[in-house]
Amino acid sequence: MPPAVLAWALLLWVLAPLPALPQPQPQPQPQQRRQVQEKEATFDRTYSDWVDADLLNIYAFNHTVLRNRTEGVRVSVNVLSDHKDLPVLFVVRQKEAVVSFQVPLILRGLYQRKYAYQEVSRTLCQPQSKAEVETQHFYVDVSTLSLNASYQLRVTRVENFVLRTNEAFSFNATASQPQYFKYEFPEGVDSVIVKVTSAMAFPCSVISIQDILVGLGSGDSPRGDPRGSAGLTAPRTPQCPVYDLDNNVAFIGMYQTMTKKAAITVQKKDFPSNSFYVVVVVKTEDEACGGALPYYPLSKHTSPDEPVDQHNRQKMLEVMVSPAITSEAYVSSMLFCLGIFLSFYVLTLLIACWESCRQQKRKGLLAAMDSPSLDTGHSRSIPDSFLGHVPYDTYGYGSFENGSSGSTEAASGSLGSAEVSYGYVGQEQFKRRIPSAPMRQLCIAMGERSLENVAGRPRLDSLSSVEEDDYDTLADIDYDKNVIRTKQYLCVADLARKDKRVLRKKYQIYFWNIATIAVFYALPVIQLVITYQTVVNVTGNQDICYYNFLCAHPLGNLSAFNNILSNLGYVLLGLLFLLIILQREINYNRALMRNDTHALECGIPKHFGLFYAMGTALMMEGLLSACYHVCPNYTNFQFDTSFMYMIAGLCMLKLYQKRHPDINASAYSAYACLAVVIFFSVVGVVFGKGNMAFWIVFSVIHIVATLLLSTQLYYMGRWKLDSGILRRILHVLYTDCVRQCSGPMYVDRMVLLVMGNIINWSLAAYGLIVHPNDFASYLLAIGICNLLLYFAFYIIMKLRSGERIKLIPLLCIIGTSVVWGFALFFFFQGLSTWQVGGWVGGRGWPWGGQGDSSPHPAQKTPAESREHNRDCILLDFFDDHDIWHFLSSIAMFGSFLVLLTLDDDLDCVQRDKIYVF
Repeated sequence: MPPAVLAWALLLWVLAPLPALPQPQPQPQPQQRRQVQEKEATFDRTYSDWVDADLLNIYAFNHTVLRNRTEGVRVSVNVLSDHKDLPVLFVVRQKEAVVSFQVPLILRGLYQRKYAYQEVSRTLCQPQSKAEVETQHFYVDVSTLSLNASYQLRVTRVENFVLRTNEAFSFNATASQPQYFKYEFPEGVDSVIVKVTSAMAFPCSVISIQDILVGLGSGDSPRGDPRGSAGLTAPRTPQCPVYDLDNNVAFIGMYQTMTKKAAITVQKKDFPSNSFYVVVVVKTEDEACGGALPYYPLSKHTSPDEPVDQHNRQKMLEVMVSPAITSEAYVSSMLFCLGIFLSFYVLTLLIACWESCRQQKRKGLLAAMDSPSLDTGHSRSIPDSFLGHVPYDTYGYGSFENGSSGSTEAASGSLGSAEVSYGYVGQEQFKRRIPSAPMRQLCIAMGERSLENVAGRPRLDSLSSVEEDDYDTLADIDYDKNVIRTKQYLCVADLARKDKRVLRKKYQIYFWNIATIAVFYALPVIQLVITYQTVVNVTGNQDICYYNFLCAHPLGNLSAFNNILSNLGYVLLGLLFLLIILQREINYNRALMRNDTHALECGIPKHFGLFYAMGTALMMEGLLSACYHVCPNYTNFQFDTSFMYMIAGLCMLKLYQKRHPDINASAYSAYACLAVVIFFSVVGVVFGKGNMAFWIVFSVIHIVATLLLSTQLYYMGRWKLDSGILRRILHVLYTDCVRQCSGPMYVDRMVLLVMGNIINWSLAAYGLIVHPNDFASYLLAIGICNLLLYFAFYIIMKLRSGERIKLIPLLCIIGTSVVWGFALFFFFQGLSTWQVGGWVGGRGWPWGGQGDSSPHPAQKTPAESREHNRDCILLDFFDDHDIWHFLSSIAMFGSFLVLLTLDDDLDCVQRDKIYVF
């Protein structure tokens, strides 16, 4: 390279700018280190101190722990400074747990409302100790980010931290100062009932039962199930911290809200540590217990998120743990329940044997009467009183002057019978013909058709090809119906003209239809209540079901087994009634096979299909009532009432069928009407609360249906609902009321229907004005009132007609009335309810109460319901409502027997001499 080029390159390198050197970073100024003050502290001393952002206070406590003795430790703090945005943080560090909380303590209520508390107290977890005596240390750290915050700290030992059996303990609690205690199962005690009471209903509180030890990996089970996901036993550790705040008390264990009473039955098998915590928390708001929401101030200068100071929400409570019943009590109670209802089977068997002996005696006497006398060579004459019934001439029966059959009068007149006239309460004179003694049996057997024709016809042909229309031709044409059914005085023979095979098939459909309904209704109900019970067991939420918690005895997965067991009577007595009906039907069919004249032409026509349906409905009422009591609440109350409607409707139909066998409703139309009733029950439960439009529509339908049914009954179905109905009504009013003032043609029917319309119109007006909260029970009351009215009318008319009531039905009537009286007494004791001032049959009661500020003003909260809980009154196992189940099942069974035996006195009376009413 030339020297000139090298010189120029060296010059350029010298003149080139140097690269910028990196600027040194400024070193951060060393911050002042936070000052830590650790202090040795003692129990039962109040420490008044302050803390700021540069200060951390640590209080060290020594705690002596005994393995055989449990003591609670409680930390109480009160922050005197008002720095809501910069709270003071308290951290309690223990051997196996850390508890932290800030003050002011912010708890949320409904609609995310915030409530601030300056005073906070927390009970610390109880550490385990393997040594006989161990000194454990725990520390309370106090810190904040505010400039200066003063506070007070006090740590105390909790007296009576371990609850004693059958000893009450009183204490105070607030929303920020919850309390919990420990209970250990004594030897030989398998279950206990934890009772918490208070003289004041509000503030609302929560009672929780939590396990002391929880299994690792069992966090998915709110109840602290010690089994892991594979069903294997997991290690057990102390549960720390205890969930004792309003926002977390429902995370684990069993819990229920409370106003004045709370009770939870705890079983030892659910707690492997043989001990548990009783946690009492006061809620921030009373809405969950039916109380009013507090005033929440809002203004232009306050933020919606601004916490509200609730001042002092304090509640005085008392807790007591008592042993529950033993397994021997379960066994004795079940045997008692079975013994009561099986005794009815024994009694029925004894009566059946006695009746069989009477029948054998009657057959022997009849045989002796038919055998010729050794002295005279003629057959012996035996008085009717020896045959088991009153002599025929003592009955007040007879054909009417416009009677149903002239042939009968002619026949009986030709036999030389005497005529006796008597009056029927101001009506026209009736004629009663008393046949002479030798011709009495023949006269009883005679009717509209001759005995030869009746006896020669087979009575039990196959029903496979029998249809009602095949036999509803010449004998029952419309003209003949109008002639027969519009007579002023009707006999049973006038309304028992159809073939017995047709009616037998018609009424058998009642049984098969209700059996089908029962299967399809019961299966989803059972599935649903099992789901309810599973939810209660898994979540531990005792507010889902409205039990009588003071007398709720669990068994297996069932929370209140006693309420389910007491429904056994409906099932057993319903089955017994079916067996009685089966025995009666067999005897009746045997009588038809041997052409017994009494079975063919005497007494009320025997049709057993409705009786079978009634017995099935009684059994289903027991099953569905038991399903309802698996988890009683407002949503499944319909399960308990549906077959009550069925029973009321079937009883009215059976009572009407007795003397109107040809014109009774078919099974399809009857069940369709009952389906409409149940439909209205559901609609009323869902939409009826305070809905004026619904009550207007229902009241109009109720009144119109009452008028239509009254017309149907008064004219025996001989009327038409068509375009000319108004013209015919005006014509009847003009001819009977304006043109000439004449009384009704059918006085007795008119009296019944007028009374029925008065009652139904009154009930409709009551519903329209009062709006009962429990529409299902209101609807049931309508059915029961109509049934009782018709039954009373039937009894009165039976006695007015000169008929009598035999001993067995008379005893059933008296006994059933007494049992119904006692049953209703226990029914209205009211052990639990979700209703506020409403009618509730079976599960709610006519009380007033609070709750108008709740989201559902017509529904009582679970906490309010528990105010009516009571202790068991029978064998320490059954409560008032269980006794209602016992007595009502017996009373229903007795009522069915009354319907079955009420007209047994007519078994030897011709049907054309039995009055229709």
